[in-house]
Amino acid sequence: MKVVHISTYSFHGGAARSAFRRHLAAIKQGYDSTMFSLTGGGHPKVQVYRPPRGLPSRLGRGWRRALISLAYARYRSSRPEGFERFSDDRSEFGADLLTQLPEADIVNLHWVAGFVDYQLFLVPVSQRLPLVWSLHDMNPFTGGCHYDDGCGRFHAGCGACPQLGSTRDSDLSREIWGRKKAIYEGMAPSRLHVVVQNHWMATQVKSSPLMGKFPLTIIPSGVDTRDFSPRDSRGARSLLGIPRGARVILFVADSLDIRRKGFAVLQQALAGLADLPHLFLASVGSGEPSLEGRVPHLHLGRTDNDRLLSLIYSAADLFVISSLQDNAPNTVMEALACGTPVVGFVAGGIADLVQPGVTGLLAPVGEVEALGGAIRELLEDAARRQEMAANCRRLALEEYSLEVMGRNYSQLYQRIVAEGP
Repeated sequence: MKVVHISTYSFHGGAARSAFRRHLAAIKQGYDSTMFSLTGGGHPKVQVYRPPRGLPSRLGRGWRRALISLAYARYRSSRPEGFERFSDDRSEFGADLLTQLPEADIVNLHWVAGFVDYQLFLVPVSQRLPLVWSLHDMNPFTGGCHYDDGCGRFHAGCGACPQLGSTRDSDLSREIWGRKKAIYEGMAPSRLHVVVQNHWMATQVKSSPLMGKFPLTIIPSGVDTRDFSPRDSRGARSLLGIPRGARVILFVADSLDIRRKGFAVLQQALAGLADLPHLFLASVGSGEPSLEGRVPHLHLGRTDNDRLLSLIYSAADLFVISSLQDNAPNTVMEALACGTPVVGFVAGGIADLVQPGVTGLLAPVGEVEALGGAIRELLEDAARRQEMAANCRRLALEEYSLEVMGRNYSQLYQRIVAEGP
């Protein structure tokens, strides 16, 4: 069976890394799998889209790009800081993607913002091939945001979007939501199967007026448990320049500047832990964070190297995921696979990944003192952390390996193809 995974990026960012892992898992299951992306390359089974150079195609892309840019122009000055990108359902590439789509028996969509045009690509492909859409965030059923920050407006058509700084009901978010609604209404439920990674996202999809009609399956993501495995902690600390006797807290995010990821919240929690001796913070991600207070801080920058990340996780006593809203962060599964206990908030899909008292501790969302208390509790109990570390590794092998994820997707693909249109 030929499977094509479509993702805007093939390696950059958490969603792309997660999509690429699904592609690798499909290959391990014996599928002829190809990843089709706007950027990337460097892997023999990743095909990068090449925009046609002919004059009609270039003019068409320029026209579509100008229309999309014009729609956003009126919100450039009103958008609040700290939010992620806001994505249109349209793409400058339009129907041109159809000419380069690899041969497939089934198409698995991933994070496709800015690459796939819902109307000009999604509709015609769904008419001839079964589609699976693995959701990495909320964007496919919102009016443009990737996480709604709890506003809930996607339930009622969006409009007056806080992330645009808009007070008008008939704003861009409502326009995008309306176009998506018309497209999904024109698709039979049998032509699209939605895959989510946890019960939180399943609840969001089922409550969506846009995607709620489509069949849905929960398949947790997976990581390569050979690359992500426990390493020698002393050796890792020596290589990274972390003091041997430090109590190391680790924070990892694609960008530390995204408010939703909660780095500022972690800073507040650490302020209440200043009395703990030898406390040390290590962080990974883009941005130049500044940490106020007396806690030593080592910022390691951004990396997509799995072996290096494995060393970093292994150097930490605790991994802290202080996200205020999140889906199924790769970082949590990576930490578990490296045997690093996790402390975080009960936000989004994190509750599915962390078993309180077994692999870590969870605090109510946004409660800084509770988060700090959980960190303190585990840092002061080395024996409990050691027991949790063994549980983390066991759980990762049992539930979050590429092999487990690959088998689950294989069963879904086989069932969808067997059922036919």
